[in-house]
Amino acid sequence: MGNRIFLSSPHMSDEGYEMQYVKEAFDTNWIAPLGENVNEFENELATKVGSRAAAALSSGTGAIHLALKAAGVDKEDIVFCPTLTFSATANPIIYQNAIPVFIDSDYKTWNMCPKALEEAFEKYPNVKAVIVVHLYGLSADMDKIMEICQKYNVPVIEDAAESLGTYYKRKHTGTFGDYGIFSFNGNKIITTSGGGMLVSNNVERIAKVRFWATQSRDQARHYQHSELGFNYRMSNVVAGIGRGQLKVLDRRVEKKKYIFEFYKRELGNFEGIEFMPSNEWNEPNYWLSSMILKGKVRPIDIMDALEKENIESRPVWKPMHMQPFFDKYDFVGTGASEILFENGVCLPSDTKMTDMDLERVVKIIKGLWLE
Repeated sequence: MGNRIFLSSPHMSDEGYEMQYVKEAFDTNWIAPLGENVNEFENELATKVGSRAAAALSSGTGAIHLALKAAGVDKEDIVFCPTLTFSATANPIIYQNAIPVFIDSDYKTWNMCPKALEEAFEKYPNVKAVIVVHLYGLSADMDKIMEICQKYNVPVIEDAAESLGTYYKRKHTGTFGDYGIFSFNGNKIITTSGGGMLVSNNVERIAKVRFWATQSRDQARHYQHSELGFNYRMSNVVAGIGRGQLKVLDRRVEKKKYIFEFYKRELGNFEGIEFMPSNEWNEPNYWLSSMILKGKVRPIDIMDALEKENIESRPVWKPMHMQPFFDKYDFVGTGASEILFENGVCLPSDTKMTDMDLERVVKIIKGLWLE
């Protein structure tokens, strides 16, 4: 059994950019939340993606939560949400005591199906917000989705947790809607160990988010709170890691693309293997190289074979409308997301992988077709 190959683990810069900023935080004793690293990480990321303002928060989940609050979502409001996603996309809807309605995927993008979204609006015209996810670094069909949402005058929140560095028609994902969120969890394309960012062109709303995220403390000499607050701000140390990681984002995207193209070249001609889709308008970050299987070899066969050789992989996300907690909420679609889940597998896509590691993975998978 060889060394462990991870699905997608943290990858610090060779130059030590992260430690430079962390050391600065220690040297100046700015260890607690807020500080120069937080301010500059917000500015640098906003500049990178082309947004006017950003708020550095403790998680991507917290960013979605405050985006929903900023969009005016409240008790019993309806929020459309893709069903094929991680639960962190849907959970904040419940935090706001709102009602999720889950929207199916399409095979063209693996993301929210515009046709199903239109059907959902016809069924629920009084929607308060729409969350769009860019799954595995693949951009949703934003032109069609934005056209529909603008038709109904509904705010859009982009969950770009998996798609930092992805472009849709040469524009960063996370910057089409009213709000965009990014995650810096340990498995993301860049990481701060844990953290998130909310971006928007609405500078006033971002300022309000920062206020809510610091316990809604009013500007008074004593501690005064006129609104419900949250402890969601990012620490100055964590933000320092993020500033260093941001410097190598383009390099990480290049490596993720290399990994995807290696798998596709070596496995794409095998009967029953279909890799995640590419579209002329999409420049993915290839966060996780994923494929669907249409033959006798099943996802569990690949995952078991890899795990026996100390290699991590995972299924495609289980749709939210199939989850025990969320199965009581409505679902609009034809079941494409269920087929993707049942037939999908995510291959190891760690940016520290060598060609030898990739060959090891490919050899195991090829072996299943030769049995």
